[in-house]
Amino acid sequence: MKDHNYAVIMAGGVGSRFWPVSKQANPKQFQDILGCGESLLQTTFKRLAQFIPESNIHISTNEIYKDLVKEHLPSLKEEQIVLEPVMRNTAPCILLAAMKIFKKDAKARMLIAPSDHWIQTKEQFQADMELALEASTGNEVLLSFGIPPSFPNTGYGYIQYKQDRDKKILPVKRFTEKPDFATAEKFIASGDYLWNSGIFIWKASSILKKFEIYLPEMFQLFSRGLEKFNTPEETNFLAAHYHLAENISIDYAIIEKAENVKVIPASFSWNDLGTWGSIQDELPADKENNTIVNSRLISMQSKGNIIRTEKDKIVLIDGLEDYMILENREILLIVPKTKQQEIKNFRQNVMDTYGEELG
Repeated sequence: MKDHNYAVIMAGGVGSRFWPVSKQANPKQFQDILGCGESLLQTTFKRLAQFIPESNIHISTNEIYKDLVKEHLPSLKEEQIVLEPVMRNTAPCILLAAMKIFKKDAKARMLIAPSDHWIQTKEQFQADMELALEASTGNEVLLSFGIPPSFPNTGYGYIQYKQDRDKKILPVKRFTEKPDFATAEKFIASGDYLWNSGIFIWKASSILKKFEIYLPEMFQLFSRGLEKFNTPEETNFLAAHYHLAENISIDYAIIEKAENVKVIPASFSWNDLGTWGSIQDELPADKENNTIVNSRLISMQSKGNIIRTEKDKIVLIDGLEDYMILENREILLIVPKTKQQEIKNFRQNVMDTYGEELG
């Protein structure tokens, strides 16, 4: 059955909250954000290749990133790179990938994974994924993975589930997108909510049926190109039709509406690396609680800072507390950590002042 296992790594985003390191021309999935020696895309690919044949792992990305994908994963064949002519959120790219994979293998089981998650407990991750892959065989279930919440985070979606101590796979009651703080606190207190990881598993045939029911116009649009998918004619078809697809996420379009959606509480560690502050949960700090990536730091009465520079740059800071010092070749950003959610605004300010290419 392993030969029928496929993965789709979604790698088309800009990652603007990790600016200035992540830029539209070279976004965070192609960056070594944590200084581990590999890009996030390379790390994700290697993690999945432990239990999915490498030839069955597809990268869904914008066509402007084709060369970057090939640079980071040179062993990929052309047909493993699913190219979107324009950015249209997760529903269209998943539908396209499902159609392409189903055309090759009607028994295919698909794992959908973002390219920018950080998961250190690989054995537990593999065990959870294999459990879901096996559970998806022979039925129409859509499986999601929920992360046991550690605090009332307002940046994540939440999954409410029906509790059953004797089962690892639980029915979903409802999904809630990014609640306010008071609501998130209630969710945590109730004990039957999980963070939505954005990782999904289903049969290709199952998700295609759901698209036909819940997004019939998009399904019909893409069905016109079915004969062209996985052929040299695919590129021209997508150039003419892909932009007509609705800009909508898989969560809103399918997952929140479909029946027989279930969740597996994850046993693996998980960090979606959504903001610069999130890297402090994954990296060791110095004795003054400074988190340092790529830099050689001299700290004088400075604590709680995040420093991420070009390789081996010497940084001396004096009297700085809870700041972010971030740079690429053109830009140096020094702002309080409390303003990490404003990174997009800082990025736009620089683009407006000095040019779009800096974003």
